[in-house]
Amino acid sequence: MVRFQAEEKAKLKRQRVEQAIKLAMENQWEKAAEVNRSIIDLFSGDVDAYNRLGKALTELGHYPEARDAYRKALEMDPMNRIAEKNLARLVNVDVKETKDKAHRQLDPRLFIEETGKTGFTSLVQPGPKGTLSRMAAGDEVFLVPEGRALVVQNAKGEHLGKVEPRLSQRLIDLMHGGNKYVAAVSTLGENQIAIFVRETLRHPSQAGRASFKPSEGTGVRPYIKAGMLQYDFEEDDEDDEGIEEDEATGEDGEEETVSPEVEIEPDESGA
Repeated sequence: MVRFQAEEKAKLKRQRVEQAIKLAMENQWEKAAEVNRSIIDLFSGDVDAYNRLGKALTELGHYPEARDAYRKALEMDPMNRIAEKNLARLVNVDVKETKDKAHRQLDPRLFIEETGKTGFTSLVQPGPKGTLSRMAAGDEVFLVPEGRALVVQNAKGEHLGKVEPRLSQRLIDLMHGGNKYVAAVSTLGENQIAIFVRETLRHPSQAGRASFKPSEGTGVRPYIKAGMLQYDFEEDDEDDEGIEEDEATGEDGEEETVSPEVEIEPDESGA
């Protein structure tokens, strides 16, 4: 009887973990938070559930509650890097803005590699730490031409950084020619931010002009991070991807793989 109860309890936990991850992948953060709280009610020592709850609360803009969740995870596991790094990032968030999480997340499948149409770039002149701290991987950002500079802003019009000069000039020329693009946060670090950019419309006048080209002779291609297709808690450390995936799923099973990570270099020819 005891063994049967243990198996049923383990099964229930597994089902709720899967549900929480699925809801997060669908950006249903309110429901994801509820499910993770239900897991914590049944399994009070579940560090992964506290991390997932912290992620959901962060996406909802409930930053004090998110910090509490990550602190609880650290109390139970002082070596938990996911909780540690997310808690450090939330320290820079203004508590007054807890009700203002106005970032829309884009479907990560938009950024699955498509040669010539999808690119990745680290931003220069990044915005204030407090502003960057409110962003998360997958959040939509906007490309705003200002002269020959391509400024990147969030939904509130706050400065996040600028696309590096050569790529800025190329994309601005294509945008003036009628091309359209969408962009989203790729990775965040200490005063660093990188974005994905995808061409959504190529104007007939720009036929034959690729938005992104591999550097000559390198064979590199645009890509999508595997973490963006999973319940990712720690976006800014590539070496920790395996850790993040295990923490997110709570299982040791295999994850779906996508294209390997390689960076695209902007075309320097200006063609």
